Amino acid sequence: MDLQLVHLQTLQAVARHGSFSRAARELHLTQPAVSMQVRQLERALGLPLLERVGKRAFPTKAGEVLLAHAGRARRELEAGIEIVQQLRGVVAGRIRLGTSASFSIYLLPPALRRFRSRYPKTELTVVTGNAPEIARGVVQNDLDVGIVSLPVRERELAVTAFHRHELVAIAPPDRRWRRGQRVRAAELAREPLILFEPGATLRRVIDEWFQRAGVAPALPMELNNTEAIKKLVESGLGLSVTSWFSVEAEVRVRKLAAARLEPPLYRDIGVIRRKDKPKTRCSRRSSRR
Repeated sequence: MDLQLVHLQTLQAVARHGSFSRAARELHLTQPAVSMQVRQLERALGLPLLERVGKRAFPTKAGEVLLAHAGRARRELEAGIEIVQQLRGVVAGRIRLGTSASFSIYLLPPALRRFRSRYPKTELTVVTGNAPEIARGVVQNDLDVGIVSLPVRERELAVTAFHRHELVAIAPPDRRWRRGQRVRAAELAREPLILFEPGATLRRVIDEWFQRAGVAPALPMELNNTEAIKKLVESGLGLSVTSWFSVEAEVRVRKLAAARLEPPLYRDIGVIRRKDKPKTRCSRRSSRR
């Protein structure tokens, strides 16, 4: 039976995201193309490989078995290619990095640029998702390494500190915050707020900060995109709490105002890998305003 590797990779992407549309974005395909490749696999094998529940997709028993074997086969093939490259004295191979969309936009470009400059023969694939998805992908060997918000709870993973950054309150540029002023949770809770949607790691960290102060925002507007939140704040629709690194450029050109939180709120980011894989040497100095 002739199974195409690209179809197996498509199945892996759908199973990892639980979504045909998100798999299509990762693979730079249309959603119908992703669906067609999965159907071709199912026809070739004579069994359903994915179960659709609403907008979500989950592997069937047959799908789980195929994914397990396909993952091992792909890793063996990639290991063989790397060994051949090493015989040529070339540092090469495919590295699958998982991280959040915001980290890939604001934190990683300089590091990835240095990496590609040093190892031009490597193939780097960046997959975005939330922290639990990335951790699961590393555990299942669908990803080689992840850069995620901490903590992670999977026992199979080793964690290396990567970055510690500060969260700040942001407001429209006409907000009269004095230089060095700190903003308390009670003050922010009285304002209309624009926050990340529930379930996001950043939202959980912010909610816990409000809870420790004994207050809660009243009916915040909720979005899942940092750029959209910044635009709404800039337009005067409310305040927000977000990562300093994601708004530093706008604050410097006075498109947004920012103030530190009281008490300060930090977020730790780590590099995660399977404990049975070589340690990833990666570090970055903490970001402080």
